[in-house]
Formats: sequence, C-alpha cells, structure tokens
Amino acid sequence: MIAPLSKYLDWWAIQVLAMLIPPANAQRPRLEEALQFLKGPDFIPAESQSRLVGIEFHPDKSGLHFRFPTPRPGEFAENNVVHGRLYRRAERWQERPVIVLLHGGRIDFINHRFRFPLIARRCNRAGFNAATLVLPCHFQRRPRQPGALSNPDYLQFAEAMAQAVAEIRALTGWLLGEGCPAVALWGISLGGWLAGLTVGRDTRVASAVLTVPGVGFDCSSQERVFWLERAVWRSIREAWQGQRAALETLNLTPLNLATTQPAIPRENILLIEAIHDLCVPKEAIEELWQAWGRPDIWRLPHGHVGVGCMGVPGLTGRVLRWLAPRLAAPALRTQNA
Repeated sequence: MIAPLSKYLDWWAIQVLAMLIPPANAQRPRLEEALQFLKGPDFIPAESQSRLVGIEFHPDKSGLHFRFPTPRPGEFAENNVVHGRLYRRAERWQERPVIVLLHGGRIDFINHRFRFPLIARRCNRAGFNAATLVLPCHFQRRPRQPGALSNPDYLQFAEAMAQAVAEIRALTGWLLGEGCPAVALWGISLGGWLAGLTVGRDTRVASAVLTVPGVGFDCSSQERVFWLERAVWRSIREAWQGQRAALETLNLTPLNLATTQPAIPRENILLIEAIHDLCVPKEAIEELWQAWGRPDIWRLPHGHVGVGCMGVPGLTGRVLRWLAPRLAAPALRTQNA
C-alpha cells in the first residue's frame, strides 16, 4: 500500500472519529483527580486483585459467547458486564495456550465483529485457543444514558483504562486456572495500549504483540497536525489544541507506556509499527521500542487503518509463527494468511 493511500485511509478514520466525539463536559475535566488516581496504587496494582467471578457461557452458542461481572464496577450498569468470546481448540482445549485478541477504539467494529473471528480460527488451526473481550464503554457496553460519556473527562478515561486492564488480568487468571499453559495478548491500537499496560504489571502473561499501539497522548507530530487541519472542523480542532497542556501532563503518568518497564522479558514482546501512520505516529512507537530495551519490532510500509483494521496479507501467520515458540505450542500448522 503506497503512502498516499495509507494516509488517506487514516485521514478518513480521523474524520469519522471526530464526528463521534461526545459533547464537551460542562463540568471540570477532572484533571487533578485523574492525576491523583493515575499516580496512586489503585490504578494498576502490582499484584492482581482481580478475580473472575460468575463467568457464564451462552447455552445456545456452543460455549462461544461468555460474560462476567467486571472486577472494577462503575456507575453505568451496561458497562459493568464484560462480554467476550472463547474459541476453543477442538480437543482438550485446557491443554492449549490462549491468545487474547483486544480490539481498538471507538470505530473498530471491523476487527471485533469480522476480523477477530477469522484470526481466532487461524489460531485454532495453529494449535491455540483464542479469546476476545469487549473493552469498557464499547459496543454493547456503551452506556445508554444521554451524556454518560463526555469529552474531556480525564478521570473517566483513566478509570476505563484501569477497568480494562483489570478485566484482562481477570480473564488471564481464569484461563490459567482452567489449566491453559500460557496466555498471550495481541492488541491493536487501543487494545495494544492496554496490552502494554497489562504486561507492565502482570508477569503471568507469557507474551504480548502490540500492533500500532497507543503509547500515550501524542501532542507534537507536525505531520499529524497537518492532516488534522484538513480532517476535522475548526471547533473540534481548537478544542483538541486547548487540551494540549493537560495531555502533556498525563503523558508523565503511567498511562504513557514509555515511562514504564514491562514485567515480562523483552524477548517475549513484539511491536508492530506502521511507517505511514497518522493516528499513532511511528516516532511514539520508536520511543517505546527504545524505552523497553529494543524488543522485536516490525516496521511495515502501511498506515494505521491498513495494519490495524484491514490487515496485511501474511501478517496473521507471521505473528502466530512468532508466538509459537514463546507459548511452547505444538507444531505450528499455519499456512500463509
């Protein structure tokens, strides 16, 4: 995919996302409360205090769909129930590793509804189980109350990130408790950001693949600003620029992956960068790569949408081959994607 097309797809995604931005919060954006929470021990505890209690599998879906109460409940009832899918390997699935697939942000229904089921079946053929989760405030977990999600509300965002990590850790613990020998995380965009936050605390995760991950809040990419000036309305652009100081402050907290260190060996971490990415500039991922001791990194000549949503031919098989020795999986029987 040539650079102009890659950037155009990202430009389109930014414009759609701009239209979905919730209205501004009439109250304070709660920056100080968010900073206090992010710098305190309750954001992501070093030891997992999350327990998956009450998991239920839908009886009419052959054990595919499941749900469980979130270990970090909040004020919105819809968001307090976690939904997911478990694609079991046909026989003795408890003896097989699991790859947990984590979707991206607001408009990433393509991965969650279409690509992930295909990737999961590839995982099954390769000897792995696969699981997916609906992240907080996404899809069927989105609060129905008008004005429930406002912009900006930094404390609300920080709490949602902490909630997501707690849910990932709870599912990881449940899978290991069922007998699965290893759990890997494969996150895309926002899912990659959350996978990074999780491996920054949880040594139980065997491996992690971060595909075009969010690293922190990007405020300085001149190329991204150049495209944003043509992608969104003036009022929205000015609102984003008005948040710059707050986002720079938030980048000094553990939300910024580059300020932390992973709790798992760097040999078990893979970063996938899109060279023409307008949503997560390559400079941010390069900074993370340096900060984390230069784990494996694949630099692909695509954009954010091309790698994260549309998929690159052969990439799924390549990732599964990379994961196989790190999960001590049986012989990989994967054909090129």
